[in-house]
Amino acid sequence: MSIMDSVSELREKIKELKAQKNAVIVAHTYQRDEVQEIADMVGDSFALSKYCASSKADVVVFCGVHFMAESAKILSPEKTVLLPERDAGCPMADMITAEDLREFKKKYPGAVVVCYINSSADVKAESDICCTSSNAVKVVKSIKEKDIIFIPDKNLGNYVSKMVPEKNIILWEGFCPTHHKIKPEDVKKAKEIHPDAAVLVHPECRPEVVEMADFVGSTKAIIDYASSDKSGRKKYLIGTEMGVLYSLRKNNPDKEFYLLSPGMVCPNMKKTTLNSVYNSLNEMKYIIDVDEDIRIRAANALQRMHEVG
Repeated sequence: MSIMDSVSELREKIKELKAQKNAVIVAHTYQRDEVQEIADMVGDSFALSKYCASSKADVVVFCGVHFMAESAKILSPEKTVLLPERDAGCPMADMITAEDLREFKKKYPGAVVVCYINSSADVKAESDICCTSSNAVKVVKSIKEKDIIFIPDKNLGNYVSKMVPEKNIILWEGFCPTHHKIKPEDVKKAKEIHPDAAVLVHPECRPEVVEMADFVGSTKAIIDYASSDKSGRKKYLIGTEMGVLYSLRKNNPDKEFYLLSPGMVCPNMKKTTLNSVYNSLNEMKYIIDVDEDIRIRAANALQRMHEVG
């Protein structure tokens, strides 16, 4: 049997198991190409959190990292949520704990805590409202209070502070190692090679990199921008995790996409394989559970985000 035959057979087995168990497969845009191909929904964390909450499936197979599967469980406690790779975590989410946040809040009484969705359930439970890179600016604008603690991503928080200057944004010193590694020199070097390319970056990048971009947005916003760009440009330099190239190239076969840095790979996002997805459905592993008290408080923060839109 060839590799292609075995891959095709594996896909069919996954489809069969999915039907048997009334399951839905969702995949983040940073997942491997072959994982995105078998997903019922591919998107950024905001789109996937909404999709899971509205799905009629009994089982959710979340091809992503731990905090994403947790968010699906928080919003859909009646569903069985599976994370195919148990140790697929998020270094940025690990940069703050619930205890850290409780201590930090004591320094700023009265401040509203806006928690980036890239965080644990425990941290969400200690927060007032969640946000994603898609709606962070909108969420912050919706808050009446001036003082806002923004956790855990200082780069996204910095971007939001510039977009909403009337607020006093208090930053936690967390960051995404993958996005943070892009430096201004990388942008300059890439522009020298492709002077006619537009620079599209994620707001998790360093502030000095964001300032050099032609467009700043979430993974979905980057895909939408490149797909709807009527400027006549055919080349784009991408400042986010390499998994986004799958959707960009699939949706825009007439355009060229290059990464700003060759190191734009999240090791945790790449842990999930087709075998992982098959084993997850076949053996019903790994089940994500959240303590009910934590879940209720975290759900409140996520629901407030969904109400903002």
